[in-house]
Amino acid sequence: MIIDAHSHVHDPVPEHITLLDDAGVDRAVLFMTRPHPERATDLVSLRREMAILQNRLQGNDDHADTYRTAWAELDAALAAFPDRFIGCGSMPLDLPGEQISAVIEREVVGRGLRGIGELTPPPGQAARIEPVLQACTDQGGLPVVVHGFAPTTADDLRTLAELARRYPRVPLVVSQLGGLNWMDAVELVRDTPTMYLELSTANIIFAVRLAITEIAERTLFGSDAPYGDPLLSRSTVERVTTSGEIRDRVLGATAATLFGLA
Repeated sequence: MIIDAHSHVHDPVPEHITLLDDAGVDRAVLFMTRPHPERATDLVSLRREMAILQNRLQGNDDHADTYRTAWAELDAALAAFPDRFIGCGSMPLDLPGEQISAVIEREVVGRGLRGIGELTPPPGQAARIEPVLQACTDQGGLPVVVHGFAPTTADDLRTLAELARRYPRVPLVVSQLGGLNWMDAVELVRDTPTMYLELSTANIIFAVRLAITEIAERTLFGSDAPYGDPLLSRSTVERVTTSGEIRDRVLGATAATLFGLA
C-alpha cells in the first residue's frame, strides 16, 4: 500500500483524489487546514491564502472558533472518500491541558481518527505541544505530527526530541524534513527511537537520500499537498532508493503501522 503521510484538505476534494490517482497512491493522511492555496487563480489571491498560513504559523488566531470550518471540511472529505483518506485531528494549543485531553477523546478518538496533526506551535514554543503528548499517552499512544518547516527552529526540533523522550509511548512525526534544519532533524530523529521524519518539501534531493540512509525504518513519504505534489514526492523517494523493503517501508509500510492500518 502506498500512503502519502502528509496532506491537507483540498477544495474541491475530488481534485485531491485525482492527484492521488495520478501518483498511484492508495491512501493519504489528511489534516485539516484554513488556508487553501489551491483556490488561488493569481498572485493576489495566492498572497491572500498565504497570509492566512503565515498568521497561523506565527501562532496568531489560534482559538476554537477558527477551527470550526476546518473541522467541517475535514469531516466532509473523510465522509466522501473513507477508503482514500486517513483522518487526523487538531486543536488550539492555548487550551488548558484538561480541555485538550477532552477534545482528543471526543473529537479524535470519538470520531475514529488515527492521530493528531498537523500541530503548528509558534516559533520557539514547541513545548506547547506537551499537553497533547500527555493526552495521547493516555489514549494508548496516538501518533502526533508537528510542522517542521519554518518558522520551526533548530531549538524547536531539539525541544521536540526532548518531549519525545519524555513521552515514549507517543510516536512523534516531524514533518517537511525539518525544513532548512534538515540535518539537525535527521540527527535528532536518528537518536530518538520514537521520532519519525516525513520527507515532503525537501529543497535538495540528497537530503531525502541521506534521511532514508540514516533512518530508513522511520522515514515517511509525504507530499504536503496542495503545497507539494504526490507524484513528484513519490518520484523523489523512488529516485534515491532501489526497489525492495526499504522503498516499501518509506512509501507506505511504516505509515500503515504508525496509523494503525497494519
